[in-house]
Amino acid sequence: MAVAEKIQCRFKVGDKVKVSPQVTHLNEWIEGIVTDVEDNPFNGWVLTVDTHEYGFWFEKEYLFEKA
Repeated sequence: MAVAEKIQCRFKVGDKVKVSPQVTHLNEWIEGIVTDVEDNPFNGWVLTVDTHEYGFWFEKEYLFEKA
């Protein structure tokens, strides 16, 4: 039986990303730096992002874009 390959996250710590308004409830995407990448067994990849002016945000990977 073959072992399944582990799926990798698109982001890594230190990447510059944009955070979706769906997460922040602001009117536009905001930029920040990835500070943590978690392989959550229930939600998949979860990113924590420091936006400096708006603090830290964490959510599922699909709610972030590369800046």
